[in-house]
This record gives sequence, C-alpha cells and structure tokens, in this order.
Amino acid sequence: MSHLLHNLLHFGELLHAAGLDVPAGRMIDVAKALEYIDIGRRADFYVTLRTLLVHRPQDYSLFDDAFGTFWRRPPGEWSADDLRAMGEQRRFGPPQVGFPPADQAASSAASAALTEPVERVAAMSYGDREVSRTKDFADFTDAELDEARRSLALLSWDAGVRRTKRWRAARRRGRTIDLRRVARANRRYGGELLELPSRARKLTRRPLVLICDVSGSMERYTRMLLHFVQEVSERAWRVETFLFATRLTRVTRELSRPGGRTAAQRIPRYVPDWGGGTRIGDALRTFNTHWRRRVMARGPVVLLISDGWDRGDPDVLGREVARLSRSCRRLIWLNPLLGSPDYRPLTRGMQAALPFIDDFLPVHNLESLDALARHLNRLGEVR
Repeated sequence: MSHLLHNLLHFGELLHAAGLDVPAGRMIDVAKALEYIDIGRRADFYVTLRTLLVHRPQDYSLFDDAFGTFWRRPPGEWSADDLRAMGEQRRFGPPQVGFPPADQAASSAASAALTEPVERVAAMSYGDREVSRTKDFADFTDAELDEARRSLALLSWDAGVRRTKRWRAARRRGRTIDLRRVARANRRYGGELLELPSRARKLTRRPLVLICDVSGSMERYTRMLLHFVQEVSERAWRVETFLFATRLTRVTRELSRPGGRTAAQRIPRYVPDWGGGTRIGDALRTFNTHWRRRVMARGPVVLLISDGWDRGDPDVLGREVARLSRSCRRLIWLNPLLGSPDYRPLTRGMQAALPFIDDFLPVHNLESLDALARHLNRLGEVR
C-alpha cells in the first residue's frame, strides 16, 4: 500500500495542476476506500477514484485523460511519461503500474493521453527545471509561471496587528488600571487597595486591501500578478481585492469561489475593461467614494499595484492617493517597472502620487515578492 499511496499523491498533484480541485487530504480518503475494493480490477479502481476526486460533470473528460496517462501499463522503453520520470522509486524491479489485460477495456476514456508530458506537473519529482528568482515576470514561459505559482504558496503574508477599542485583562502591572476589577479583587481585603488589576487594548490582525492595475500597459505582468493576488487572498487574513483599468471592479467574491481554475483563467470575464486604458485617479476616486468606508474601517495595509502610466488628470490622481493614504495604516505602491535599473518615476501621475506613498517597491520577480512578504511581516503597530 505504501507504493500505491505514493503514486496516489503524484496523481493528485497531476489532477490539481491540470485544473481539478483536489485537496491533498482527499488522497487519504481514497487510500482508505481502496481497502474495500479489488484494486486488481481496473474498472473498480477507476470508478472509485472518479467518485471521490471529481465533483463536477464537466471535469470527467479531464479526469479520464489524466487517468489514462498515469495509470497505464508502462511502455517497453523508458519515456518522459513513465512513472520513473515522476520520481517513483522501487526497492527492486521495475515500476508495476499496469493492470491485468482482462480489465484494459473497462473504460474507453481511460486510453486517452494528456497533451503535455506528465513530467511537467509532478511537483514531487526530481528534475533540472528551476525558476530563476531574479528573472523578470515579463519573460516567463507558461511552465515557469506554473513553477513560480507554486513558489508563491511558500510565502507568508501577514500585515501585522493593530490595537482595537476593546479591552482585555493585562498580566503585567503598570498599564491602565481596570477600575471594575479593582473593586472585585480587593473585596476580600475589606476594601483596602492591595491589588491593582490592569487592562490593555486587544490586538487583532490587520487586514489587506489589494488594488491591481490590469490595463494594457500591464499586460506582460498581469498573469503572474493575478497568481500573486490569488495566493494573498487565500493565505492572508481578511483581504479585499479590486482590479481596475479605466474603472474599478471588486473581485473579492470571485477569488473566494472554490474551483480548480486559477485567477488568471476565471477573473478576466468579470472585468469589463480588461486590457484597456488606464485611469488610476478615476479608479481610486470610485474606491474612495463607494468602498472606503466598507473596507478601510480596520486600518488595513493597502497594496496598490500599477506601473504608473495614467491617461487621466494627475491632479485627480494626487488628490485621491492622498485621501487613500489618510484612510489606511500604510500605503505601499508596487511597480513592476521599478525593477529596471534605468527606471525613473518621471510620469506626471507618479510625481503626483509619490509624496503620499509610504513604500515604493518593485514587484517584477520572485525575489521582489519574497522581499515584500518579509517587509509586511515586519510592520509594527505604529505607522
């Protein structure tokens, strides 16, 4: 069973990379269910896996393709699609992944093959592919984007803590005296003030607000930035996400919907001005007018992601950035062009916004995202 469980984990990685929503813990349920069937019968094995791993009818064909490629009799010669390319190891003998010939025709869909090698989506395999941490996102291939998206899952996004208006009992003395507890604590001493309980403000995690530019000038970075937005939305605490080009669109609910598709695959259809012009000032004015009171009440950290190219009025941009800065705990502008050594923020829009920005940071490669995560984790209570 140990070798079979190892293969099941690889198969789950394959399904997840192919677009199916397969939680890692689900393979434990599959392994337990296989104890009640004859795993030598391909039909029973196929139906059990499909029942537990596929939740939508439209994913059946994709599952069949993956099943037919992964759980097939190995070829006579070694190839990139063989399980040994996916990191499978045996103590002795060749990998045994085939099934009895009598059951080969149990499912007609199981004979299909994926359009790309299985080697590409095997996260636990050994290989020579390594994504450069200093390579610009604009130069990434599709394979490198997939690898970079997995690297993002290792980062921790924590915007720090803030003091609330509520009180809690403080263990150390010397803080604000809790008058209610003073009377109760000294009742045993006949009213003599021998104990002075203190109190302190409660601390809670600070939320994040992401405002990301998806205009035409950001096209080279949009795919990777959407992966970044999705990872932050899933892993940080209380994240609100907005996208804009010429108008502002809230996509917080769309990012939180379950499903195997990535944000880069499903979000563009919710943004009517995707890839259009850029009006940063107008988008921020919409945010400040309609959304500021709803999402800025708890002093969040705001990440504004844009290259700064704006076709709107720079005075409007400067005024709205100043208004946004006064409403948040910290305003961080992430500019992918800042990673270039020749870049200078000389556009009128950037010149109008810079005086009100707390941090002006690059976001053009994995190293810059790692630095951003460390910067967020180090933020203190005081601005």
